[in-house]
Amino acid sequence: MRGLYLAIVRNKNHFLFLLSLFFSSILLLNNDNQRMYVIRGKSTEIVAFISSPVTWIKSLMFLEDENSLLRESTLSLSLQVESMLNLQKENEQLLEMLDFKRQTKIYLKPARVVNKGLQPNLLSIVIDVGTNDGVKANQTVLTPKGVIGKTISAGETATVVQLITDINYRLSVRIIPSGATGILRWLGVGKGQVREVQKNVNINIGDKIITSGFSDIYPSGLPVGEVAGVLDERGSFQKILNVNLPNDMSSFQYVFVIVDANDEME
Repeated sequence: MRGLYLAIVRNKNHFLFLLSLFFSSILLLNNDNQRMYVIRGKSTEIVAFISSPVTWIKSLMFLEDENSLLRESTLSLSLQVESMLNLQKENEQLLEMLDFKRQTKIYLKPARVVNKGLQPNLLSIVIDVGTNDGVKANQTVLTPKGVIGKTISAGETATVVQLITDINYRLSVRIIPSGATGILRWLGVGKGQVREVQKNVNINIGDKIITSGFSDIYPSGLPVGEVAGVLDERGSFQKILNVNLPNDMSSFQYVFVIVDANDEME
């Protein structure tokens, strides 16, 4: 009690002001004089005027919270749609591979791409099959659209594949319908060429490029790409062909490895 008394004495001016304000409010609210009604009305207007910015700020805070929830919901829906599209694309790739395997007479081992190659001077991928599945070095790797590379080293359960877009990759190819042959190489930055093509043959943009069969690794007739341009320079003894590849080398998830028949049937 003594502490309360001392506090009241020290802050007597504030205490008296609050006490006066309290009793004044009671008198205003209980006074039926006509003038008091006017004063009450003005007081209400003043309170409303003072409180309106507070209400406006609260509304803004509510809208910000609501917008934040809407943004989160939109992001969640976008991720769900993207996931569904990815699953649809993956399903289409698997169906395409299944149909391709049914139609071909060569022995194919399906594989999934699990990583990009880790060697700095080699453009490669890692697939989830290995020697346990009949896979070994120097076997063709392809998708239903065409050749994408060859195996270069195989472990028991994983294999490194050198991609056709590696600058050190070479592939003997044939141009259809002319039958001309040449060597495919990749120059980097989305540019591939077939060189050492006979100069006296007729080749047009859109002609198909397939494996020639001159190599022990690649069977004859596998799709590789198509002619995108013909360079026939005067004084040169060969034509140079620009090439478009059918595969998007950054997006495929599944591939086939051409294995020996005995290994496939084990």
